[in-house]
Amino acid sequence: MRYLRDARTFLVPILFTIVIQSLVYFFIYTRTGRTDWKSGLTVIAALSLVPVLSAFTLSAFRRNRAPISAAIAVVLIFFSFAVTLLSAMRLPLSYSGLLATLPVAMLAMAFSNIRFHRSISDHVGLVDFGGARGVVEMLGQGVTLIGDSTVDLSQFDMVLIDPEQHHTSEWSNLLARCYLSGVEIMPWTTFIEIRMGRVDVESFDLSHLSYSLSQILYARVKRTFDIAAVLITLPATLLLAGLTAGYIFARDGGPVLFVQHRHGFGDRVFRIYKFRTMYKGTGGGATGNGDKRIIPGCNIIRRARLDELPQLYNILVGDMSLIGPRPEAMDLVKWYRGDIPQWNYRTLVLPGVTGWAQVNSGYTSNINEARVKLAYDLYYIKYLSFDLDLQILFKTVRTVLFGTGAR
Repeated sequence: MRYLRDARTFLVPILFTIVIQSLVYFFIYTRTGRTDWKSGLTVIAALSLVPVLSAFTLSAFRRNRAPISAAIAVVLIFFSFAVTLLSAMRLPLSYSGLLATLPVAMLAMAFSNIRFHRSISDHVGLVDFGGARGVVEMLGQGVTLIGDSTVDLSQFDMVLIDPEQHHTSEWSNLLARCYLSGVEIMPWTTFIEIRMGRVDVESFDLSHLSYSLSQILYARVKRTFDIAAVLITLPATLLLAGLTAGYIFARDGGPVLFVQHRHGFGDRVFRIYKFRTMYKGTGGGATGNGDKRIIPGCNIIRRARLDELPQLYNILVGDMSLIGPRPEAMDLVKWYRGDIPQWNYRTLVLPGVTGWAQVNSGYTSNINEARVKLAYDLYYIKYLSFDLDLQILFKTVRTVLFGTGAR
């Protein structure tokens, strides 16, 4: 039942993929003057099986930490089988049409798998402990507090525990019954990471960082990807940077750059560069709606993040990465470190132009918001991967283009 319920979450993406694939294939198929509709419908039927079989396969791997890569790999496998089968049937095919439908299936399944990985609709119980009520309040609806070991487990798909307090003789009977009943047992901190995409800052420790081989390899080549991305996009970014600098100079003269010292990798201090979007002599700090310090028209520059373009230089010289925790100003770092000891862990990776905290929580104005932002940054450091960087890129582009999501 649970497996079918999980698979049902892919229903809308499956239908969307089938419709778009059909339209794309028939558009290309008919442009060549072919009118064999029976063959065309057979191809569509075979292609329709790709998202269906992919969804059932992906729903069996909910805990996979690479939802994008997994979706792409699964789609490629089933797509290859479909094309092989159609070729063996010796039907008149449009191979360019088939090739055009592949990105549709890969993108749809990748996005739906990300959402599936994040969404947990199971019936969840949290075994009581000292801070359990705070955890239930943080997680919101859908989590039931379990007060005693004789509880009826038939109402739960998953039971959350505190590893330090529940691996004891007092709760051993409950844990044994979970194993025997097929109820999944998970630490509550792991559940928070899956559902909310952030860690529990108070319980986070360096010992939680245990990189897999793929993470180690990616960390080593990430710098190469950064440099390649900057160089490939240089013609477009130089043009945008020139237009932005020209507009700022025309409205308020020079200098057009804003330079500030920030904390970076390994607690190293570096100079970060941005386009100045406030009038000269008006100071810095957080801005609000209708802030009179902002140069007219520069709100658009800030919204589109064009003011961040000079940081591509910071990437080239090795101060920053394209994606990572945003580097903070010196005075803020001193403030945060005094209240949040775990803040130092942010410097374990290169800071980024955009990051997981940036696209999920936006700017901070107080210590509580800073703690939430840190929870996202530590999640990024713990689960550093190509997949996670892709998700951040997609969310950043969505924010810039459509104004949705955190800023």
